[in-house]
Amino acid sequence: MSADWKLEARHRALETRADVLHATRAFFLSRDYLEVETPNRIPSPLPESHIDALPAGKWWLHPSPELCMKRMLAAGYERIFQISKCYRGHERGSLHLPEFTLLEWYHAGYDYVRLMEECEDLFLYVSGALGTGSLIHYRDREIELSKTWERLAVQEAFERYGSISLEVALAEDRFEEALALDIEPHLGRPKPTFLYDYPLAFGSLARTKKIKPAVAERFEIYIGGLEVANGFSELTDAGEQRARFERENKTRIKRGQSPYPMPEKFLEALSHIPESAGIAMGVDRMVMLFANATSIDDVVSFTPEEL
Repeated sequence: MSADWKLEARHRALETRADVLHATRAFFLSRDYLEVETPNRIPSPLPESHIDALPAGKWWLHPSPELCMKRMLAAGYERIFQISKCYRGHERGSLHLPEFTLLEWYHAGYDYVRLMEECEDLFLYVSGALGTGSLIHYRDREIELSKTWERLAVQEAFERYGSISLEVALAEDRFEEALALDIEPHLGRPKPTFLYDYPLAFGSLARTKKIKPAVAERFEIYIGGLEVANGFSELTDAGEQRARFERENKTRIKRGQSPYPMPEKFLEALSHIPESAGIAMGVDRMVMLFANATSIDDVVSFTPEEL
């Protein structure tokens, strides 16, 4: 047996990975998106309390290309996409790697509703290119990718599946715990689910919903119980965004973590961003779905432990 028998065993999955990447690029190019590349090393990551950026000298390796891509939106690039390596500390498990691949794209003139529709189109395009039609098999279940996917508001999800109410979860700081334990296992079967309209406290960089200001225009995609993407209508109010970043840094300090410096150039550009929507999709998890893999380790060439 070869010393790299694990690498040999991944041959088929890595072929699927290559096919997914080729089809993904073809999809966006067919829609007149510009493929871009932005630096992996940046002076300031997004100030988010739940993400630990990895230092690279006095700068950081980017947890996502979001800051630079949004500055490109502000500069007049209306449709852009990128497939890039990203880096986050303290992320390792069957669904997590400290170095992973993200697909991120932005479309000026879109909101999160239109972005949901484009996500459906992307998966159907890739599935068709792989020859699987609209039906995939993942973890002994059939997942139907044909339109229209389930739309489920967070409030409704808690009413349907939660062991506690959304209000209690927020008051007791148990929102993420309840989401992971009570709700996520039910999502994305037998069709993918858009879980949308997150509480404003979990809106991050998403726009506040005008007709319902307690929530943000944010959604996540679940397929077969697996969370694969996070998208939203973009917040373009620099003052509100700065206040959110400051709250995130205060949370980091309370947890004994170091605060991040403010991404000032991003904040300066924010008011120039047109109405738009953007999304980050985990390529490794996307490949897991099409390769019917149970672990992220099965769809990458090397895990950190094998280097």
